Amino acid sequence: MDKKICGADLPSVAALSYLGDARHSLFVRRMLVLRGLTKSADLNREALRYVTAEAQAKMYEKIADLLLPEEVDVFRRASNSTHLNKPKHASGKDYRYATGFEAVVGMLEWLGDTERLEFLLEKSHSEDLEDNENDSEN
Repeated sequence: MDKKICGADLPSVAALSYLGDARHSLFVRRMLVLRGLTKSADLNREALRYVTAEAQAKMYEKIADLLLPEEVDVFRRASNSTHLNKPKHASGKDYRYATGFEAVVGMLEWLGDTERLEFLLEKSHSEDLEDNENDSEN
């Protein structure tokens, strides 16, 4: 990340998480369409496997060691944020990790750092993207 990031230059971590949720959802949808799914019921069912707090927490764990200091800071602030609601279908840890993951994605989207964003999303979905490649080879 070439730019020095100042917290004042960014929206709140809640807003970054909101933006990151949408951007991650778009990445997942594109991945599923590339996999060849065409029926909306199938697309929606498969997308749910990737957009849950539990799934996003696992994605964070895949990329945690790759995060730059600025990204770690945004993750930490988002995952410790007092705005978090009590999760209904996830552990508190998974919900915090998912919120942090979304905030990092949102920050990169906000800054327009598409190369870094795509790199982290591809790493967080590495097995899923390999499945896409294997499906297209058969």
